[in-house]
Amino acid sequence: MRWITGLALLAALATGAQAAPAVSEADFTTTNVRFADGKTLPELRQHYRTLGTPVKNAKGEITNAVMVLHGTGGTGAQFLAPQFARLFEKGGTLDAAKYFIILPDAIGHGGSSKPSDGLKMAFPAYDYADMVKAQGLLLDHLGVKQLRLLMGTSMGCMMGFQFGVDQPGRAKAIMPLACNVIEIAGRNRMWRAMAIQAIKADPDWQGGNYTTPPLNGLRVGVALQAMASSAPLRMQADAPTRTAADTLAAQAMERGLSASADANDRIYQLEASRNYKPLARLARIRVPVTWVNSADDFINPPGVGTPDKWARSMPQGRFVLIPESAETRGHSTHTWSSFWEGELKALLARSQ
Repeated sequence: MRWITGLALLAALATGAQAAPAVSEADFTTTNVRFADGKTLPELRQHYRTLGTPVKNAKGEITNAVMVLHGTGGTGAQFLAPQFARLFEKGGTLDAAKYFIILPDAIGHGGSSKPSDGLKMAFPAYDYADMVKAQGLLLDHLGVKQLRLLMGTSMGCMMGFQFGVDQPGRAKAIMPLACNVIEIAGRNRMWRAMAIQAIKADPDWQGGNYTTPPLNGLRVGVALQAMASSAPLRMQADAPTRTAADTLAAQAMERGLSASADANDRIYQLEASRNYKPLARLARIRVPVTWVNSADDFINPPGVGTPDKWARSMPQGRFVLIPESAETRGHSTHTWSSFWEGELKALLARSQ
C-alpha cells in the first residue's frame, strides 16, 4: 500500500545496480462491462506494463507469463523500484529474459478507469471480484491461458486469493504477500472507515462534486496510512529522539499529500475490500501457494486468525511469517524482495 510518485520512481531507478529491463506500456479497453453492483461501464480501460517476451509451447500456449498485482493506491509501476525490480534483472529469479512479466494498474488506480475520469461517485462500486474478473479479461487479450506465477502485495495479495478462488487453475502457482483471507473487519476495517469518513466529513468534498480537493479529510487518511504502514523497530532506529520523530512525521505527511489519490478515487479504493472473504473457498485453490506475511505488519498482525492453519486448507498451501527486525519494513516488507526471494525460488521449483 505504498505510494510512489513518478519522480520518486525515476530517482529509485537511477540508483539501481543494473540497468532495468525494457518496459512497454499499453491500454486494453473492454466494452459494456457489468459490475457486481449492477452498473455497466460502456468502456473499461486497463493500463498495464510488460517486461520480457512471451514463450509458447508446441500448442501455441504462453508458458512464461507472470502477473504481479499492486496494493491499494498503487500502480504496476511500483514494482519497477530497485528493491523489487532486481527480480527482473539479468540472472534474477524472475529474469525478464526468461519470463513475460505483466504489471497491470487495477481498476480505480493509475491509468485504468476510475471515478476521477469524470463519473465521480456515479462510477460503478467495484470490488475485488470485479477487479480480478477484469484482470482475467486482460490475460485473455494477451493470449495467456494460464499464468506461470501470480504474485500480489497487500491489496494485490488479497486479489491473488480472490483470483485463485474465482478462477481456479488460471495460475500455476500463487504467491500472496501481506494480507489475510478473512473479511476486512476489526482494526483493519476501522482505519479504512475512518479515512473514508474523514473525506466525506470535509465540507470541501461536496458529495464528491468538489472543485477544491478536501485536503483536511485527505490528511487524516495520510496519517492513518503512515501508521498502518509503519515498522516499529525500524522507525525507532530511524527516529530515536522526539525531534527526529517529529521531522519524520512532517516528511511523511508532506509526501503522502503530494502523492495522494483524488479523494473520490481514494474512497473507492478503500471500499473495494468490503466484500472480500475468500476463507470458506480456499480449498478451490489446488495449485502450489506460498503465502508470506510479516510479524511487524500493523494491518495483518500475527494473532489475527490462524493463517498457518488456513494455508493448509489449500492442498498445496504454505504459510511463512517473516520475523520482526530492525531491517524489516512493517507492512511494506512485501516490496523488499530480499526478505522472501528464497521462498519465491522454492515456490517456482515445487510448481515446475
